Amino acid sequence: MLKVLVLNGPNLGRLGRREPAIYGRATYDDLKAHLIGTGAPLGLDVDVRQSDSEAEMLSWLHEAADGQIPVVLNPAAWTHYSIAVADAVAQVPVVIEVHISNVHAREPFRRHSVVSPYVLGVITGLGLGGYDLALTHIAATQIAADAASATEGDSTS
Repeated sequence: MLKVLVLNGPNLGRLGRREPAIYGRATYDDLKAHLIGTGAPLGLDVDVRQSDSEAEMLSWLHEAADGQIPVVLNPAAWTHYSIAVADAVAQVPVVIEVHISNVHAREPFRRHSVVSPYVLGVITGLGLGGYDLALTHIAATQIAADAASATEGDSTS
């Protein structure tokens, strides 16, 4: 199974309690259980983490970079200003940025991401389902990459 990190930034541990009209009623524990369950049939070993500490987030991104581990990232507030998070993301080969709410339909400051230039893609405004789409994409591209590698290996025999 392919290991995938799902990394969540500040305040996402308060899902279900923080602005449920925007972020929904599902709790962080609900999200974590759902993503682990979604990943398994896709062949993914999903490790879901959340931190309000930028230093801890950086260490997780460095872990992903060093281990070549794909990442689904909701950088939350760090999206808009953290050059440190952006620099760490730039070192990870596969990152999909996810936002639960449609950041482009909210306050103007939320519309800019310093992280987006370094990610494979951005999913925004689809609620918790955005995470599912990111995991599905990672699984599909990994299967295709594995099939291509197997074909190359067969042709060189």
